[in-house]
Amino acid sequence: MDDLSHFCCQNPRCVACGARGAGNLKVCGRIGKNKDIRQLRCTICRQRFSERKGTVFYRSHKPLEKVVSLLQHVQEGVGMRQTGRLVGVKEDTVIRYARLAGKQAQTLHEQLVAFSPSDPRAATG
Repeated sequence: MDDLSHFCCQNPRCVACGARGAGNLKVCGRIGKNKDIRQLRCTICRQRFSERKGTVFYRSHKPLEKVVSLLQHVQEGVGMRQTGRLVGVKEDTVIRYARLAGKQAQTLHEQLVAFSPSDPRAATG
């Protein structure tokens, strides 16, 4: 049995949207060139989506290992052109993935800040 506790419904109109480990997801197939990506279905809204939706890897045609390596180089502060040479992709590809990862990190940060209690350091007095 597949562990789907890390996934949630991606349909914003679903009442279970964003609820991880709610038990509403089922694997309904496999997609991708090697059929290695699970396709999930929400039992509440009946919407289907890839397990990679909402991540940097969604609709990526590069191998997972190559994208992870690319992002690790960027995280370590290696330049875009040099990362492209090291990983074997164009500089524009490195920039595109870095921007995607940055946007998703910003969105996640905003969501976490919205749900967390106010920072006690922000209070003056």
